Amino acid sequence: MDMMRTRAEQFKKEQLFCLWLLYKPLIVLTKADAVKDLLIGFKMNDKSWLYDRLESLMGTGLITSKGTKWKSRRRLLLPCFHSNILRNFLTAFNERAQKLITSLQGETKKDFTIIENPIKTCALEILFETIFGVEMNASEKEFSDYIGSFNKFADLFIKSRFIPWQWSSILFWNSKSGKEYKYHCQVMQQLTKKIIREKRECYLTGETDTHDGKKKALMDLLMQKHFETEELGEEDIREEVDTFAIAGHETTATSIVWALFLIGLYPNVQAKLNEEINQIFGTDAQRHVTERDLQDLQYLDCVLKESNRLYTTVPIIVRQAKEDTALCGYVIPKGTSVAVLTYFLHRDENVFPDPDAFKPERFQPENITNIPPCAYIPFSVGPRKCIGYKFAEMEMKVIMCSILRNFTIESLDERSKIRPQMKGTLQPSTPIRIRIRPIS
Repeated sequence: MDMMRTRAEQFKKEQLFCLWLLYKPLIVLTKADAVKDLLIGFKMNDKSWLYDRLESLMGTGLITSKGTKWKSRRRLLLPCFHSNILRNFLTAFNERAQKLITSLQGETKKDFTIIENPIKTCALEILFETIFGVEMNASEKEFSDYIGSFNKFADLFIKSRFIPWQWSSILFWNSKSGKEYKYHCQVMQQLTKKIIREKRECYLTGETDTHDGKKKALMDLLMQKHFETEELGEEDIREEVDTFAIAGHETTATSIVWALFLIGLYPNVQAKLNEEINQIFGTDAQRHVTERDLQDLQYLDCVLKESNRLYTTVPIIVRQAKEDTALCGYVIPKGTSVAVLTYFLHRDENVFPDPDAFKPERFQPENITNIPPCAYIPFSVGPRKCIGYKFAEMEMKVIMCSILRNFTIESLDERSKIRPQMKGTLQPSTPIRIRIRPIS
């Protein structure tokens, strides 16, 4: 991250620069116009070789697939994230958020709480209920094993992409790191396969209480397609639910953690949030957040957008040139990887004056028109934009709103101490300490 920060500062007035990963060039884009040329359209729609090792867990699911298979799978999955489906996940979001509140109430007499732990647990429980269609608790061994293996998997994956000798499949898979990586993939896959088998048995015996697709988890919808159209095999289903599990859990949880960290540093922002929440909910801290509430929480929306600008959870998006391609007046040779470092794109001082300052007002309606297309892309943009971005936005708002309706929060460490690090997602360099107190 430090090397990239140095290069980005050195070439901040340029559209792009080249970063060498040993003998492999990585073209890095830093301006919105260049990003638009890269991500809008299909000229560079394939993911880079940097993603290839994810296939050990995800197979060729939506993130790792290319070409015709990717287009077909995207078309097949898109209806699963229609607003009519997402609307029915609100109950799960609210119930798990309320469980989180109960857990945090036990933290209110402590000097501080390491906030990542309860937030990640909540996000993963939501994911299991909405994606897998099962209710699990952190105390269950299968669940805790899954969490542990995911954390190890993410760390090993990033290291394997930035340690040159691990680029070799032969060297990697025969190394200690490669064997650990394979083991943790197997732990996660075992749970997924078990759930798929159980779901399949339910469908074969007619033991399902879902109807009309309205309250079905993603796996239920995919299983329905499996039986009705045969477009998806069981392995295809596993690929996609593993993809959404990996892509949807850590990213959302980490975004919430960064947002809480910033809110806890800026009392004026927290006061405005409290005012908005009080206007909508009054003193009722138990009422479920509704779809209308999500629309009305406009300042919370600005806060989350600004937090995601400063600490974009997915800090790098990489594509690969399928052929020699013109980009920003240069010819990018076939096979070259081209990256967008969102952490630096979102700090373009020509778009975001005083770019390191936390100013949610940037995203208020009268100001957002000043942000050019592709200058702010926390969920990517173009054909491969995150298919679950609406799901993530709804989940973040419900959890954040639930916390702020019940507690005041104070961050105990300044931003200068908590440095962002690239570990699969953009993680804090040291655990974030939050002091939680009940609203009097």
